[in-house]
Amino acid sequence: MLKRLCAFLLLAVGVAAAKAEPVSISLPDGSVLKAELYRPAKPRPDAAAIILLHGCGGLYPERDNGWRDTFLLDGRFVLMPLSFLSRGLGSQCTHPDAIASPYTVRRDDTIAAAHWLNAQSFTPAGGIVVMGFSHGGSTVLAAADAMPEGLVRGYVALYPGCGVISRRSDWHPRAPLAIFMGASDDWTLPRYCRQMVDKQPPGAVQLTLYPDSYHDFDAPTPVRTREGNAGTTVHVGLNAAARTAVYESAPAFINALPPLAGSK
Repeated sequence: MLKRLCAFLLLAVGVAAAKAEPVSISLPDGSVLKAELYRPAKPRPDAAAIILLHGCGGLYPERDNGWRDTFLLDGRFVLMPLSFLSRGLGSQCTHPDAIASPYTVRRDDTIAAAHWLNAQSFTPAGGIVVMGFSHGGSTVLAAADAMPEGLVRGYVALYPGCGVISRRSDWHPRAPLAIFMGASDDWTLPRYCRQMVDKQPPGAVQLTLYPDSYHDFDAPTPVRTREGNAGTTVHVGLNAAARTAVYESAPAFINALPPLAGSK
């Protein structure tokens, strides 16, 4: 109990100290991707910087800021691209013709963000880590086999939609990938992620399913129902045990990733 209280207090300090620096990243089509950059109080020279990709509703502070501050306290720079805000878009969660698709616009945003972050003098050498939630997690999958070599050390996707990728035989992540999702997720179904993993070489993708957990299991909000895809009703919300577990497992995965040779 004392350990958890200390961790909570440290995160609270991180939230209070975190200050966004607005960033503008030029895209190949001449448009600009807006992003927020956060600098750790005590940077670690060996700690890969993190690109953190929001979900289908845009930034979700109750969830996203917890991860942001966890990485800041670990001495990591954090870049949060704002794909929707940059294009004047609202939520894409139930949009029938989503403009900012994970497999086109958001994938390309992520590649541009990785190039920009790698070029900064403060970014530690040895590769960046890309992490995303739901729609952002799907973007992680889309970027994982399209990212140029030498930029990304590893990928982390929380409850991504694996359906599109699971139907592809030519998809292979170019760096280690870990997926964390609820075994009871009825919005992004785990079976598609299992099918995707089964097509990969052993060890290429780590899939962790938490029992009795739904979508957004790491968000500190009670389980509730909401509209999902095509008018379906889905469950979203906290599973405390799963949240504790992923807050240990995801950073452990990232810390174990070896630096890339010649990435800067």
